[in-house]
Amino acid sequence: MMALPRASAVLVLFLATLLPPTRRAQDPGMVHYIYQRFQVLEQGLEKCTQATRAYIQDFQEFSKNISAMLGRCQTYTSEYKSAVTNLALRVERAQREIDYLEYLREADVCVESEDKTLAEKLIQEAEEEKKIRTLLNASCDNMLMGIKSLKIVKKTMDTHGSWMKDAVSSSQKVYFLVGSRNKTVWEFANLRAFMEDSTKPAPRKLILTHSWQGTGQVIHRGFLFFHNQGTLNEIIKYNLQKRTVEDRMLLPGGAGRALVYQHSPSTYIDLAVDEHGLWAIHSGPGVYGHLVLTKIEPGTLGVEHSWDTPCRSQDAEASFLLCGVLYVVYSSGGHGPHRITCVYDPLGIVSEDDLPKLFFPRRPRSHSMIHYNPRDKQLYAWNDGNQIIYKLQTKRKQLLE
Repeated sequence: MMALPRASAVLVLFLATLLPPTRRAQDPGMVHYIYQRFQVLEQGLEKCTQATRAYIQDFQEFSKNISAMLGRCQTYTSEYKSAVTNLALRVERAQREIDYLEYLREADVCVESEDKTLAEKLIQEAEEEKKIRTLLNASCDNMLMGIKSLKIVKKTMDTHGSWMKDAVSSSQKVYFLVGSRNKTVWEFANLRAFMEDSTKPAPRKLILTHSWQGTGQVIHRGFLFFHNQGTLNEIIKYNLQKRTVEDRMLLPGGAGRALVYQHSPSTYIDLAVDEHGLWAIHSGPGVYGHLVLTKIEPGTLGVEHSWDTPCRSQDAEASFLLCGVLYVVYSSGGHGPHRITCVYDPLGIVSEDDLPKLFFPRRPRSHSMIHYNPRDKQLYAWNDGNQIIYKLQTKRKQLLE
């Protein structure tokens, strides 16, 4: 029997003792068989042990490699994080630079826009001034220097009203409009007939198709212009010869919303005529607002231009235009002294500093109306039922430039 390894031999002998004696005697090869089987088993165990050792060795190597890779990953992660942080800082810096460049570009655009706006404004102002000078190009360069005399032409019992001649035509007719709301116009042949009611021919009675409002009526080339009663801002052009309404217009700029003069309780729109043509004067927004001056084309009733003046309606009682300059008459509480303390020249030539103190002869009440007639260079006024003519003293504007 071949020699057995010690462990296997011991195991075989142990198993052999487990067999009955009779069986060990009868089958002596059984012990050898058992030995072979255990040898095979032992070899399998040895292989398993070797495989386990190889696995453990591989696992240890794998673990070592993983640890090394994790270390490298941490290094890469730190580098990547640093790179991302640096990139974020660069992006932020670039964004600030872009924002700054955009600000500079917008600033340049704004400067260019402001320069362009200023240039356009200057061009517009130059064109506006040229338009105004063209509009006021009549050969009239006089300015008011004094109100030198007073003549009461007629006395009536009516506190409010207006009277006038045609401001342009050579007609000597005098027109008499009694009251602040009426539609009857009396036409006198001349000033003497107006002064002496008994003088022939008798006055002609004209019944208008519409009533007037206030005392701001004027007559220009045979047409009566007046504020239509019951309307806010309608101006009617009435043909006195045909006795028909020739045309009408709505005066813009908030006209008719407030009294034009504080001491004229019925006049919301005051019309005027001077050497430059037909004008309208009304109050601007607010209580006792500034006066607005509007140039009207009498043929078409189109608005040619409007100006906001510095003259206020507070304490004002009347105004008139002479050579394109607005003169506003003021009084305290509607009583004298009656003085001109605000002057407005659209051309900017005449100012209050250029003028002496301008007073009217003392009258007991405020004027119901004061209108300038450019044909005879006089003021036609109504004060406490008296129809008055004021003679004027003027000088050329150039003398004071």
